[in-house]
Amino acid sequence: MAPPLLLLLLASGAAACPLPCVCQNLSESLSTLCAHRGLLFVPPNVDRRTVELRLADNFIQALGPPDFRNMTGLVDLTLSRNAITRIGARAFGDLESLRSLHLDGNRLVELGSGSLRGPVNLQHLILSGNQLGRISPGAFDDFLDSLEDLDLSYNNLRQVPWAGIGAMPALHTLNLDHNLIDALPPGAFAQLSQLSRLDLTSNRLATLAPDPLFSRGRDAEASPAPLVLSFSGNPLHCNCELLWLRRLARPDDLETCASPPGLAGRYFWAVPEGEFSCEPPLIARHTQRLWVLEGQRATLRCRALGDPAPTMHWVGPDDRLVGNSSRARAFPNGTLEIGVTGSGDAGGYTCIATNPAGEATARVELRVLALPHGGNGSAEGGRPGPSDIAASARTAAEGEGTLESEPAVQVTEVTATSGLVSWGPGRPADPVWMFQIQYNSSEDETLIYRIVPASSHHFLLKHLVPGADYDLCLLALSPAAGPSDLTATRLLGCAHFSTLPAAPLCHALQAHVLGGTLTVAVGGVLVAALLVFTVALLVRGRGAGNGRLPLKLSHVQSQTNGGPSPTPKAHPPRSPPPRPQRSCSLDLGDAGGCYGYARRLGGAWARRSHSVHGGLLGAGCRGVGGSTEQLEESVV
Repeated sequence: MAPPLLLLLLASGAAACPLPCVCQNLSESLSTLCAHRGLLFVPPNVDRRTVELRLADNFIQALGPPDFRNMTGLVDLTLSRNAITRIGARAFGDLESLRSLHLDGNRLVELGSGSLRGPVNLQHLILSGNQLGRISPGAFDDFLDSLEDLDLSYNNLRQVPWAGIGAMPALHTLNLDHNLIDALPPGAFAQLSQLSRLDLTSNRLATLAPDPLFSRGRDAEASPAPLVLSFSGNPLHCNCELLWLRRLARPDDLETCASPPGLAGRYFWAVPEGEFSCEPPLIARHTQRLWVLEGQRATLRCRALGDPAPTMHWVGPDDRLVGNSSRARAFPNGTLEIGVTGSGDAGGYTCIATNPAGEATARVELRVLALPHGGNGSAEGGRPGPSDIAASARTAAEGEGTLESEPAVQVTEVTATSGLVSWGPGRPADPVWMFQIQYNSSEDETLIYRIVPASSHHFLLKHLVPGADYDLCLLALSPAAGPSDLTATRLLGCAHFSTLPAAPLCHALQAHVLGGTLTVAVGGVLVAALLVFTVALLVRGRGAGNGRLPLKLSHVQSQTNGGPSPTPKAHPPRSPPPRPQRSCSLDLGDAGGCYGYARRLGGAWARRSHSVHGGLLGAGCRGVGGSTEQLEESVV
């Protein structure tokens, strides 16, 4: 009986080591080493008594509650450099003895409130080298009192759970370097009395709010826990807001200023304290007066300059600070927007710009023009708001009103950006004080008002949106019957129309460009042809004037008076008589220094003489008319 019982006890007390892992049983602690084993998931047959479990450098992608179930004695868990993208809720729920958790070098994007539930005694949490962009505010709640080392470096964090971090009294090291943090809340580290190292290197911090933590010196006698602070690699804006930090002597830090331009690139601790200055606010522009109809939206604008950027506030006519509500909204850039104005909103508003260097104010006057309302169609109290008018207009547009069959309001001559509104005179028994046009488009639900005199029955709408659908209603405002009566408002009719789409300007521009190009090309060809023709004429005229040969006549005889023709005698060749010298003004072709019209005329006469005399000589040689004619050359 003894041997089988011993085997059973051994089998129940020890589990087999996972096949790809190495198990080491040192004294009373069991270490399971599964690093670099190509694992795709946590081995399910890991001994539940394991104290140290190393699963680094594998390909594990997700963690869930079954992976570490009943491993209450696990103290050190290493999951570094895997491909973990998701941690299920309470995946570490049974690890009540866990002291160290390494999750660095994974692909975590988010940590939910239940991702790290369970390890209530955790002291070291390493989450560096992930892709964390968000950490739930309650992600660290289970180990706030025990955590000593928190590493969130090399992530994509813009915000961290400051409230949770500030409630870790045992925290010694906090690494937040190489993230996207651009602001630190005031007093975020005030309760971290044991913090000895804070790394804020390479973030986007332009300024640091004063905190008692930073006043700790490096001298151990000055503080029981001297702080090692690193914030280099941030775009520090060296103005008066950082003067408190400049006054802390830290000679071995290498921080530099990024702005203002006069201090950019200078060593932070070498800049004199007097150069850490600020500029008081200056209101550059603001709305001075604004008149709106009752029920319209009012937008008050105020822009201020300063260093640092001023904080903008608005004070209403009742001397109270205007905050965000269902009716009004104040934007950080200094714009105050009142959605639906009433008579109580009228008055003077004050824009206040403040920064550490001072403040500046500007006054804006808002006037609300009361709409004339009547008793018909009014809400409780006899004063309908613009929502009542819009509702009745929409009802009438859908055919639920009591309008006549023929439309009382028409929109014609609609283009892409305009339309002509026309309406009839209405019932003559009802006097009209003025007309009011209300319309909005499918592109913008904002209701637009237009006031038209009672004598007009046409109104041209301009600046419309091309290709949009519009709903339009016309109201007639009648004067009050008595001093205490309200003005009556009567709906005349509604219309629906659509603007034309925007004209394709590109085609017209293309045709215009092509037409202009063609015109320039044709003109260029014509000019070139004209130039070539002119040059050819000039060259031909010069050649005719300079290369003219002397005329040689043969068989020239004198004319007789009817007697017999004497036998022609041969004459020795004579050289042509010298040409008389002529002045330049009467020159007919001599190339001796006269040009222009005279040369061209001489060339023309030379060609004519050659052609005429050549014809006569040819005729004489052939014996035209059956007899030999005696010709004599005539000199012109």
